[in-house]
Amino acid sequence: MGIMKTLGEAAASLASLGKVALLSRRPSPRGKASGELIIMGNGPSLRDTIDRQGDWLRAHPLMAVNFAANTPEYVRLRPAYHILADGHFFDHAGSDPNVERLWRNLAGVEWPLTLFVPASRRRDAATLLGAAPQVTLRFFNLTPVEGLPAVSHRLFDLGLGMPRPRNVMIPAIMTAVREGFTRIYLAGADHTWSRTLGVDEENRVVSIQPHFYKDDSREHARVATEYAGYHLHDILNSLTIAFRSYHHIRAWASGRGVEIVNATPGSMIDAFPRAAEPPRVKSQESRVKSEE
Repeated sequence: MGIMKTLGEAAASLASLGKVALLSRRPSPRGKASGELIIMGNGPSLRDTIDRQGDWLRAHPLMAVNFAANTPEYVRLRPAYHILADGHFFDHAGSDPNVERLWRNLAGVEWPLTLFVPASRRRDAATLLGAAPQVTLRFFNLTPVEGLPAVSHRLFDLGLGMPRPRNVMIPAIMTAVREGFTRIYLAGADHTWSRTLGVDEENRVVSIQPHFYKDDSREHARVATEYAGYHLHDILNSLTIAFRSYHHIRAWASGRGVEIVNATPGSMIDAFPRAAEPPRVKSQESRVKSEE
């Protein structure tokens, strides 16, 4: 059984190396950050975290994701980092008003912001961003890597791939580790999608994906369209891949001395140690370091 597992991992490593050769592009070099970072997912629990733990958030460098820049909280919290991974943000800027507004808001920030985008979207991002004096672009690879840890972890270190990126939190954590942060908190990472899955009377999969902000009718329609044609087993398999990827991340990150803490109440991610509540704010040291 052990030999078969090793052979299977070796085959997966060879396949991953082929994917890297074909798909990966030159990523940004490793960052020089240190200390703590909070990654803010857009899950519904982030609303309570912002309202009750605002001091904790403001005392740390923050990474935001996806449509967060379209919310009033974005300007108040002033995240130092933002990440986009889904192709929708690059392919539909002319057809989705929410995407158009996102790029306009990102370009107009009045504080230093590092924007992470896939390396394959380097030119698209530069074009969509336009003149944005406060924004620095950095690049990562979404290439899925699996197999022998000795091989996959080395590819992770080089920024040439990552565990299968089924949602934006996976590349967010991977880029945060490569930036140099040694303790990474996850907020708003509810991942409670399985509780909102259903099948209607026409056998269509229905999924409600609540966020800490209220989605408009256009976004609800877009999500419904994306789920059209998928069967329940497809969705459940995708969830399995996502939750498994977090365990691969933990194994890699812990070997590099990086601690990832899940500070999201009720989160269904089972890979990382939990924080019963966000730590008390001791100082502004982490934010000062991030701005040096």
